[in-house]
Amino acid sequence: MQIQHTLNIGILAHVDAGKTSLTERLLFDTGTIGRLGSVDAGDTQTDTGAIERQRGITVRSAVASFTAGTTQVNLIDTPGHPDFVAEVERVLGVLDGAVLVLSAVEGVQAHTRVLMRTLREMRLPVLLFVNKIDRPGARGDALLADIRRKLAPHLVPMTAVRDLGTPSARALPRTLDGEPEFRTRVAETLAEVDDALLARVVDGPFPTPDELHTALAEHTRNGRVHPVQFGSARSGQGIGALIDGITGLLRPAPADGGADPAGAAPPRGTVFAVERGPSGKKTAYVRLFSGTLAARRRVTLHRNGPDGAPLAYPGQITSLHVVGGSGHGGDGTRHLAAGDIGKLGGLPEARVGDRLTDPAGRDDGPRPPHFPAPTLRTLVRPRHRTPGAAARLYAALQRLAEQDPLIHACAGPDGATSVLLYGEIQKEILAATLADDFGIEAVFEPSRTVCLERPVGVGEAYEEMGRQAASPSGFVATIGLRVEPARRNSGVAFRYETELGALPHAFHTAIEETVHTALRTGPHGWAVTDCTVTLIRSGFASPVSTASDFRGLTPVVLGRALERAGTQVYEPCHAFDVDIPLDTLPAVTSCLAALGADIEDTAGGLTSWLVKGSIPASRVRSAEHRLPGLTRGEALWWSRPAGDRPVGRAAARALGR
Repeated sequence: MQIQHTLNIGILAHVDAGKTSLTERLLFDTGTIGRLGSVDAGDTQTDTGAIERQRGITVRSAVASFTAGTTQVNLIDTPGHPDFVAEVERVLGVLDGAVLVLSAVEGVQAHTRVLMRTLREMRLPVLLFVNKIDRPGARGDALLADIRRKLAPHLVPMTAVRDLGTPSARALPRTLDGEPEFRTRVAETLAEVDDALLARVVDGPFPTPDELHTALAEHTRNGRVHPVQFGSARSGQGIGALIDGITGLLRPAPADGGADPAGAAPPRGTVFAVERGPSGKKTAYVRLFSGTLAARRRVTLHRNGPDGAPLAYPGQITSLHVVGGSGHGGDGTRHLAAGDIGKLGGLPEARVGDRLTDPAGRDDGPRPPHFPAPTLRTLVRPRHRTPGAAARLYAALQRLAEQDPLIHACAGPDGATSVLLYGEIQKEILAATLADDFGIEAVFEPSRTVCLERPVGVGEAYEEMGRQAASPSGFVATIGLRVEPARRNSGVAFRYETELGALPHAFHTAIEETVHTALRTGPHGWAVTDCTVTLIRSGFASPVSTASDFRGLTPVVLGRALERAGTQVYEPCHAFDVDIPLDTLPAVTSCLAALGADIEDTAGGLTSWLVKGSIPASRVRSAEHRLPGLTRGEALWWSRPAGDRPVGRAAARALGR
């Protein structure tokens, strides 16, 4: 049967909810694999790394495919631990929809809320799968009530469960054709988000089953309604209904656009994963949004540098493999079409998050989602200081940064390498990966919170050389710079007010590159961002002046301009939600206030309080350690990086400088 549609679906969940087991079951039940792997045994299709097999957790996203009818479904299994939330969010930008997995026993867990909030912000259609219905303690209606309160209000349960919480639990699909009560319940739920359907429900004629199914699919795709399937990845219950829901409710409608089967548009895609084989050969996983790609095609990779400056890397595809298929060419030619995911070789500069175009293409295609940078920094050193050990460690961390650019490995003091992190589990995974994949035993220093500086005003400074003489600083160059604030999250922009051609190109390059380098350490010791630096004066003496004069003078002038502008130190914050027992509210809010949290909302329920707010990133671990003792171990806490707040100089020094 010919494939007519390709659907890219993410499998997401809180750790241990069973998403990797669900992926394995979907592949087995559709005949893609002949034997069920096990997370405990370490032989699943998507947890291929040694670290993943040993720990039983997903660290890197992986892709597997199955076919259902005329639809090819590419399943992307994503990490469930909060320390790898950036890995999840990178993947979301290439998806058509998502299956969010919950445990019927544990229910709505901390990270489940983080994932659902992110999915709704990105307006991705989401189908909920309640796993483990055959385990003791599994819940049905009570869990649905929790989901409505904590995740999404408009749910459509698509299965009924018999013998819930027992080994003989069964998931029975509901039908709109033969169950009038179910048809009425679905119509009433859809009417809450659809005024036209509400009028039909109230005044008649009542919607037909086909009309309800069409409306359910439409509102699932636009994220207003979420179908809920119950089942068990272990026993296979509910898997058939889940597959029907994926292919029937998550698949984009033909009118949605976005696909380009004819390949008339230029190629545009996103690199969402990178891996290296035993020989070191790099493979880039690309989701193509428009156009087509084939081997030997020349392309350009676009990304933003650490300072926000656009970068472009040309390359040529030497090998191409379409995930789940052999390409769409009728003549047997293997090529990647819009909507497909492909594994591309021959792009040595590829990094996760790169945008792909043809060589002449502009970087105006789909953008990866913006997510906050890691809030912790650590220094890594080789345990054994043998000759070349520091260089090998640095090279290994640079290779790992290809898979996760946000760790931002860079040279540190005394042969150390500086890396950025989201949490301590991520540090443990890095240490294990360095040992297992590179044979490097590394020592990590205690993590420190990463602050940043922003200009608070406008400052100018200049240094001018005399006629044929060096400037007072000893450099044969004239430089004037202005520093001024820019909008949040804009990075660093460099501009010119001097006449183009007033300086040789090499001198211009020396000034601009040095500005970006010098801003990595501001007046208070933190990187300066969200500013515009403008060259307002320049001069040189030919043939005496050299590029090194401009590289040496630029930090001097920039430092003076920054001092005159003034900078404010900001510390990173986390947004948090904490669900606590009713009688613990005073103790919890008092504790959070003492940790510097801003409490933004408190909502009471029948059995618990939901407290929302923000807290300095440096205090998150303290909150996580104290809350269990204040709530009899019943606190349900989640947090994620979310912006920053200004701090005084003394507080900034206390954060680790």
